[in-house]
Amino acid sequence: MSVVPLRSAAECRYDVVALGEVMLRLDPGEGRIRTARSFDVWEGGGEYNVARGLCRTFGQRGAILTALADNEVGRLLEELILAGGLDTSFLRWTPHDGIGLTVRNGLNFTERGFGVRGAVGVYDRGHTAAAQIQPDDFDWDALFGDLGVRWLHTGGIFAGLSESTARTVLAASAAAKRHGTVVSYDLNYRPSLWQSRGGSAAAAALTASVVDNVDVLFGDVSDLATRLGSPVRADEATDQHAEADRLATVMQQVGARYPNLAMVGTTLRTVHSATVNSWGGLAWSKATGVVAARYRPDLGILDRVGGGDAFASGLIFGLLTGAPLATAVEYGAANGALAMTTPGDFSMASRREVIRLAEGGTAQALR
Repeated sequence: MSVVPLRSAAECRYDVVALGEVMLRLDPGEGRIRTARSFDVWEGGGEYNVARGLCRTFGQRGAILTALADNEVGRLLEELILAGGLDTSFLRWTPHDGIGLTVRNGLNFTERGFGVRGAVGVYDRGHTAAAQIQPDDFDWDALFGDLGVRWLHTGGIFAGLSESTARTVLAASAAAKRHGTVVSYDLNYRPSLWQSRGGSAAAAALTASVVDNVDVLFGDVSDLATRLGSPVRADEATDQHAEADRLATVMQQVGARYPNLAMVGTTLRTVHSATVNSWGGLAWSKATGVVAARYRPDLGILDRVGGGDAFASGLIFGLLTGAPLATAVEYGAANGALAMTTPGDFSMASRREVIRLAEGGTAQALR
């Protein structure tokens, strides 16, 4: 029995469409932002990463709904998105003013951390083209109705960019629901996005209005507890068993409070150092209750950014292909674990590698 009611692939052009901002990530490699003399360049964004993973790792048909400033940085981002395999037909180009006074492309400087030195991220994303997206910039009924989309993924990072992006998320999710498209939303609360817009209380109010159109909700325990009003404390438990029990309680409470939710998913992470985490994942559905993925203690981390997005893409892949939730959450946890072994915001794993690890494979060399 499917956790969520899915439209058939035959009647839809897209398996997944993501709504969100795509930024240029500048990565100093093993060094630090403040002392860097060169950077590797990636594309990334919370919503985008999920759809890219579904397309590139799992072979699903995907598209991105976003906007870019029409300059050379925007065109670089377009090249990177195309390399990620997503359809850019809905990408909106905003004329650039020459110096970025009115519109820009978002930049994200992120250093990975090592040992006792944690990862550090610095955003430069004011007045971006994506932050200026309006609800009527896309023809929702043509997309979800005429073309057909099986799954829409968006989240709190995009919704938190501006008042107009918040309204766009509401419009997109309502239209998707009208046409039978599954809607997933990652809470992804970022204090920096909300500090000038009412802080945590404003973010919680938006979440409460969006969640009525959501079928599948992702978020860490702090987000679930604070954004959705769970009474469970959001501070870390002392061991993974207690933490898993607490996460399960939070998910069950969220499901009870919002009966329209078909599923809630969350990662289980204990940070020992920047380069060693313990890692797992949980999911709750009405039909199954809480199911847990294999827990991986002392997982080696190269770049932790994007682990949660890879978890979501692996889990969604399982559901799109009819796997039981217990299998889907294993795909999610395995994909998240593999994503954190490579640089950049997204998973570089193959479908074969994910399934092999989900089924109990090891790091033994493949020859």
